[in-house]
Amino acid sequence: MLRVGLTGGIAAGKSLAARELEKLGAVVVDADAIAREVVEPGRPALREIMAAFGPQVLLPTGALDRAALGRRVFGDAAAREQLNSIVHPRVRERAAGLVAEASPGSIIVEDIPLLVETGQAPRFHLVLVVDAPEELRVQRMVSQRGMTDHAARERIAAQASTPERNRQADVVVDNTGTPDAAREMIRELWRSRLLPFNRNLLAARPAARWTLHPVPSDSAWVGQAERIRARLLVADERIVRVEHIGPTSVSGSAAVDVLDFLVEIDHRADLPAVSVSLGAAGYPPAATTATAGSTDGASGERLHASADPGRHADLHLVVVPPPAKRPGIVSGRG
Repeated sequence: MLRVGLTGGIAAGKSLAARELEKLGAVVVDADAIAREVVEPGRPALREIMAAFGPQVLLPTGALDRAALGRRVFGDAAAREQLNSIVHPRVRERAAGLVAEASPGSIIVEDIPLLVETGQAPRFHLVLVVDAPEELRVQRMVSQRGMTDHAARERIAAQASTPERNRQADVVVDNTGTPDAAREMIRELWRSRLLPFNRNLLAARPAARWTLHPVPSDSAWVGQAERIRARLLVADERIVRVEHIGPTSVSGSAAVDVLDFLVEIDHRADLPAVSVSLGAAGYPPAATTATAGSTDGASGERLHASADPGRHADLHLVVVPPPAKRPGIVSGRG
């Protein structure tokens, strides 16, 4: 199944995107809803929050006073980190349970406000960020949520910056215009990328390619390569090194728009098992041994390729030989 991480700054329009994706057929796992669930009265998380921040964060009914807690933590990084350490592990555990319950052919969208801040981007096949200018977001919070200008800016400052968030994005939806315009961007993404990506994953096949020709150097290749590298490094612990190679790794060089990676595998690893892990991460085995513009591999190299029709990539798998023994040193026990 395809797993999409959905995020965006407060009031950027992430909820609009989640609703539209759900209408299109995605299984949406809402981290905010789960976060409210895990702090309900009687839950262990609520008891820990009260112990950490005092009874003043509770309503007379015994429920969490979210507004009071928000005022307590959003201007205090240490307090915010303490709260996150209580809530986030429980949210992830519950989210994992909901994902496990989904049918195998589903497209899972995890709606996570702090996806970037909590370092979760590499575990998704694709990260979708909904973005809007800060001034527009402040205006929305003031007019739609009744917040003061100062409180709105404080909330924005407590999250990742726009550049930090967008560096983790495979797709950025600009929600500056009308809601209908944003919905159409989501629908097009669903048709042209998410559906075929999911079909490729289910069939364990790379994305189809037509004839590719060299194109001018693209500054976006660096960020795209870094996101793929991060995903590969968490795909299987037996992967010891990933390096962006080939023409697209050379700044200013024209190249075929396929990112190449040297993926080094521990010599003790079960290579077929690593191959399965890479397929699950979105990089199934390829039927060919090279693509135009890619770097020739050494003898015995295995090739995997991206199932994402929106970002072609080739992985050249090489087993790292065991380290040579140093002369004069005898291994084993005396």
